[in-house]
Amino acid sequence: MLCSYFLLAVLTGCVDPVSGYSNGKVSVACGGMIPQHGYEPSLDPSPYNLSVDTSTFSPGDRIIVASSNPTFFMGFLIEAHDARKLNSPAVGFFTLTDPHESQLLQCGHIQVSVIHLKVCLLCCCSVTVVQQYEMYWVRTAGPVVFLRGVTAAPSTAVPPQTTTPTALSTPFTSVGCGHNKSCLRDPVSCQPESDPYCFFLSFTTDGLGRSVMFELSGPAEGYVSFALSLDQWMGNDDVYLCVKNGDGVSINAAYVSGRTPPELATEETLWGRAWRLADGVIQCRFHRNSFQPHRFNFNQSYFLFLAHGSSHQGVIHRHDRQPLISSSQKVIAGHPEDLCGSRSPLLIKFHGVLMLTAWMWTTSTAIFIARHYKQLWPDTTLLGQRLWFQLHRTMMVLAAVITVLAFTLPFIYMRGWSNRSGSHPYIGCAVMALSVIQPIMAILRPAPESPRRIIFKWIHFGGGTVAQILAVCVFQGPSQQALLLPSPWSPAVLTGWMLWIVLADLLLLIHSCKFRDRGTTGQCRCTMSD
Repeated sequence: MLCSYFLLAVLTGCVDPVSGYSNGKVSVACGGMIPQHGYEPSLDPSPYNLSVDTSTFSPGDRIIVASSNPTFFMGFLIEAHDARKLNSPAVGFFTLTDPHESQLLQCGHIQVSVIHLKVCLLCCCSVTVVQQYEMYWVRTAGPVVFLRGVTAAPSTAVPPQTTTPTALSTPFTSVGCGHNKSCLRDPVSCQPESDPYCFFLSFTTDGLGRSVMFELSGPAEGYVSFALSLDQWMGNDDVYLCVKNGDGVSINAAYVSGRTPPELATEETLWGRAWRLADGVIQCRFHRNSFQPHRFNFNQSYFLFLAHGSSHQGVIHRHDRQPLISSSQKVIAGHPEDLCGSRSPLLIKFHGVLMLTAWMWTTSTAIFIARHYKQLWPDTTLLGQRLWFQLHRTMMVLAAVITVLAFTLPFIYMRGWSNRSGSHPYIGCAVMALSVIQPIMAILRPAPESPRRIIFKWIHFGGGTVAQILAVCVFQGPSQQALLLPSPWSPAVLTGWMLWIVLADLLLLIHSCKFRDRGTTGQCRCTMSD
């Protein structure tokens, strides 16, 4: 025989034995385990997490049931059933630890136990929990405990309570994050119950690690989703989707092979599904067994991805923003943690920092030195070369090296060419080409007295100017979703910096033109730097 065992969460001393009950006992109808209170049972998933001290048993064994997160309740009713046939007649028997706090009921030929305090029981399978007189849950299923020597499929660990999703009555809460549930949030430490822009994922085990309950929430037009991944790159991931479909939400498991759209699972892997739509926020809750055929094992560690996007008639489109990726791997069925994550991958951050360093500081400074300091240091030398030329050459070579390094990082991260980044990669390739051509051209330049020197100077000047202009255009990169610089301040700072460079360059040109080499007509005579 297979039999489920359940724990009822309870706080000792919080029992009200007379509130709505006769002599402290619950009035029940044994056949359906339904209290005769005149109210309908709650459709929300039960908040009571049940656990037992063993996963297998032999006839006559004593099994201890305990609470993983104690919560007040007024009473409950327990029956034992064959886990393979939960609608079958009750089986087994119970032993009372305190007859003053519980009693045995006779339902047909089977005794049933109504308990009002935390107890240790023998075989118990289905539980009806009364939290308040009008708030109760009927026949909640819990972990399966197996008779030793009997092998059961992993998918039978926790049988589903419902076949279709139900509606949630209240929003999710961040209370308990890091204590009795693991959470991943964006922004950090946001509260989904009060912040409509909070992206929230939490997961809680059943106490034994046999099943996990997930809660997913976020503002989205079409869907919110999360994935489990062995690395921080998309591909070959275990995906779970909550997709807005009409006035409801469909909740499904899926799998991603490479960089392709998710493929929905054909088998039923989720249970206890519930959802809520309010003020543009999609919320969904579901359970999944830790050991599930063809799915990731929750007792192993994974990176978590949190993504959202639009959908059309239940069909999802590519996510709107870079996914939130956890900073470290997490054992899903492990100890509760308040996780950290980022939407900006480290390689892309380095790409942005290096490009800004090369073109906002190194290149601009090298051009300033060559254009405006040649006349200030005409006879100053360093290692046998004029000082301005040594500084200009050194900084331009450094800029070219930094540009080449930064150029490779997005290809490493994307594992190839990106077709979804607009004009940014194309402009970047042009800047990269000019960054390599410019120093090669400088090495092959003709002698100062050569008649072809003027051709070199114009080509070198033109190539550098075009590279700078394209670099300014490529500064649209900070607005790319993967870099996530703060807006609107980052575009304003970059624009201000570029305007300052242009203004300073013009002022210095006017200054040098006014006070250098005046002709007999009093007109200024400007010349191009060698």
